[in-house]
Amino acid sequence: MSRFTNKVVLITGGGSGLGRATAVRVASEGGKLALVDISEQGLEASKAAIREAAPDAEVFTTTADVSSEAETEAYVAATVEHFGRIDGFFNNAGIEGRQNLTEDFGAEEFERVVSINLRGVFLGLEKVLKVMREQGSGYVVNTASVGGIRGVGNQSGYAAAKHGVVGLTRNSAVEYGQFGVRINAIAPGAIWTPMVENSMRQLDAENPKKAAEQFIQINPTKPTDSRRRSRPSSRSSSRTTRATSTRQSCRSTAGSPRSTNRALISERGGGPDRQQATGLR
Repeated sequence: MSRFTNKVVLITGGGSGLGRATAVRVASEGGKLALVDISEQGLEASKAAIREAAPDAEVFTTTADVSSEAETEAYVAATVEHFGRIDGFFNNAGIEGRQNLTEDFGAEEFERVVSINLRGVFLGLEKVLKVMREQGSGYVVNTASVGGIRGVGNQSGYAAAKHGVVGLTRNSAVEYGQFGVRINAIAPGAIWTPMVENSMRQLDAENPKKAAEQFIQINPTKPTDSRRRSRPSSRSSSRTTRATSTRQSCRSTAGSPRSTNRALISERGGGPDRQQATGLR
């Protein structure tokens, strides 16, 4: 398969977890990659994994804090300068935050998590969608979470941010379908990435796998298999990401200018250290 031949795909959180797995998949199908992460070491490890899977892949990397408007503007501008366009955007960077009851979560920690997981997603959309609108095409996949479509407990900041990502996705999808840009989100369950491992260690430092098994009991199926990291985690396609029992899609209204107009008519009544990983995903 060569779905991404000569397509430029920008991935935030590209230094680990789903970001790295997606980068490897896209590269293996002919895509050109721009990877963004706060960790230079993580980016180098991702480049090595990509080279192993696709030795001839073109990979551009840059470090950035996605919660910074200036740094977001810089990574988008650098991508456009290097490749000339952005065909796909996996808006994926995020952190888990501390596990705690709402009353003990703390305003500072809440702000830290939301600034990366929600503000960072918004900033990425803000800068990339301008590029895609001007070029008349593009595909965006935002990383939400099961924590963005239901309560999971002990994660006030994460849950609030991921619910916000779902709302941003739906809103932007309505706005940009008319410009040839399709916007969707994925809502993964527990995938054993470094981020999930860090989160589970907060619950059980000695046996994080046991904590994970308890955490996923509410899921219809209960995998935390690390092999899921090697599977494609998102698709820059014209169709909404398919839902499974543990990786659900946040269906958007982005499909065509007509679907955008129908949605608008209906709505108007006329007819610690920054964690590196990619979420409970």
